[in-house]
Amino acid sequence: MDLSFSAEEQAFRDEVKTFLADKLPKEMSDKIRTGQELGKAGQEQWHSILNEQGWLAPNWPAEYGGCEWNAVQRHIFEEECAFASAPRIMPFGLSMLAPVLQKFGSKEQNDYYLPRILAGDDWWCQGYSEPGAGSDLASLKTRAVRDGDHYVVNGQKTWTTLGQHANMIFCLVRTNTEVKNQEGISFLLIDMDTPGIEVRPIILLDGSAEVNEVWFTDVRVPVENLVGEEDKGWTYAKYLLTHERTNIAGVGFSQAGLAAVKRAAKTEVSGGRTLMQNALFAARVAQVEIDLMAMSTTNLRIISKAAVGQAPGVEASMLKVKGTIIRQEINDLARRAAGPYAMPFVSEAVEGDNAPIGPDYAGPVAAQYFNNRKLSIFGGSNEIQRGIIAKVKMGG
Repeated sequence: MDLSFSAEEQAFRDEVKTFLADKLPKEMSDKIRTGQELGKAGQEQWHSILNEQGWLAPNWPAEYGGCEWNAVQRHIFEEECAFASAPRIMPFGLSMLAPVLQKFGSKEQNDYYLPRILAGDDWWCQGYSEPGAGSDLASLKTRAVRDGDHYVVNGQKTWTTLGQHANMIFCLVRTNTEVKNQEGISFLLIDMDTPGIEVRPIILLDGSAEVNEVWFTDVRVPVENLVGEEDKGWTYAKYLLTHERTNIAGVGFSQAGLAAVKRAAKTEVSGGRTLMQNALFAARVAQVEIDLMAMSTTNLRIISKAAVGQAPGVEASMLKVKGTIIRQEINDLARRAAGPYAMPFVSEAVEGDNAPIGPDYAGPVAAQYFNNRKLSIFGGSNEIQRGIIAKVKMGG
């Protein structure tokens, strides 16, 4: 693979840089850079800015309003957004549900839901994990029983990211208990305003409510909200998860994070010396940089497959494992580079005029370090992914 960028690709990078300089609000990038909460309104604002530019859905076909960027263009855009401290677009509708609808959904579903995703009319969340059915997702117990023109749904989902903001949820539900687990699952689109749905926040250690429990009690869902065929949802779920695992890798964000670590580590600490002059720290930085370059190449291969309609295979599992390890290592290096300023603090204590002590890059370090421990688990735990890799590559 030729890793050098062509003149056309360099021109595209310049176009992206110009767009970000002109259209990314400074207060928004400042919040991202210093680890502040962007909130729903901020997410919707950036969504709208990208949609107006026509850059919101780089992986969608043009017929649905996508810009059909190739793998290198998508890589460049992600990289420049990360370096500019742009918000990461919520993936649930755009890059998780939409590819499933485009491949398996009906024309009516595509015609209705895809324009709404682009316009920001729907905020989607994911109804996959359940208590006792996380990594072993096929053990899910939420039931959907056919009753005329509706399914009646009962059960519970958990770890539903930003479900408190969502008006729609795509769910895996069990529609057949007489077959093995994977063969009795269906994929439903459910309006969160339907009677019988209750969202309960799960308060994290930092006081935020990023994730939720979602309870379903006799929730009636129209049959036309079934995606594809009944009992074939496991196939659609696996297709979606390959896209989620690719996104989790976050190559651009890792590149920006590593650059930030290098800048912090080149600041004088004592006696004119810097942390980068510490041989052990410098060796860790060098190893991460090598791993990140290799992962970036793998990422390009995978999104190239996706661009021509192929679902990534075991490479997506490899990328998920390696990507999360790299991001966590960068988080740890950032924490070490910030030194005592990386100590966690209560967010309420630094609101208003009470600025946190120390350099601004140190503020989000602790929260990012602890929050990103979850990367090893969601999207399919790293232990499960290693099992998939071993099975495919070694047989068995």
